[in-house]
Amino acid sequence: MKPEYKNWMPKGMVLGTAAGAAGCFGLAAVCGCTKLIQNKTAKAATTGALVLTGTALGGTALWMELLYRAFSYDGKRQMSKQIIEGIAGYVKLPEGGLGLDVGCGSGALTIACAKRNPMARFIGVDRWGKEYASYNKPLCESNAKAESVSNIVFQQGDALKLGFPDESFDAVVSNYVYHNIIGHDRQEILLETLRVLKKGGIFALHDIFSEAKYGDMQAFVNKLRAMGYEKVELIDTTNGMFMSPWEAKWMALSGSALLVGKK
Repeated sequence: MKPEYKNWMPKGMVLGTAAGAAGCFGLAAVCGCTKLIQNKTAKAATTGALVLTGTALGGTALWMELLYRAFSYDGKRQMSKQIIEGIAGYVKLPEGGLGLDVGCGSGALTIACAKRNPMARFIGVDRWGKEYASYNKPLCESNAKAESVSNIVFQQGDALKLGFPDESFDAVVSNYVYHNIIGHDRQEILLETLRVLKKGGIFALHDIFSEAKYGDMQAFVNKLRAMGYEKVELIDTTNGMFMSPWEAKWMALSGSALLVGKK
């Protein structure tokens, strides 16, 4: 049995965009080659608009397909796997420890952390929204079974308000989750995640920590230090750690970094 971690770029989205491009070109051909639109000016404007839209959608579909190939666990690049294993490498828990993965998706990071810490336990939480309809709790549980990992559970949860008391976990992790949450202060979401971390616990949170999405992250790092955190680092992962600067640029992942440390 092989795990199925899916792809961060859903294939359906790629195919849907490509279909949209094909549809625009098809309609442009109909408009340009038939008498569907009698007025020459209107015909030219409509045909031109359809061609431009089709070209834009086609370019987007090509970009999405390249992302799909780069992220695929079965492909050559396997960036997703590299990132997951890289984050998990920061998580070392004592026997009986408890870790939390916020926004676990298909369970990849939760499982990777659990495999590295067989004497600890991990909980993966996710809202499993319609944005990623192929991700769900049964998929996570199936992947854990395929990886022969039993020190793990998955449950519904919301990063905006985690259903756990303060200082419940020895480690908290997350990967590319918070930047997807629109309309909320993302630094406050980080604080909500860190709220459930025990004193002395470790954290490894990977996301696109650009100023446009998060504001001044260096100020946030200084804030955590002022709050008494023993160690806080913001590590750029676009300098070859998880991806090259060029990959980060064309994949729209510039600003990716790991917020790591100890409470």
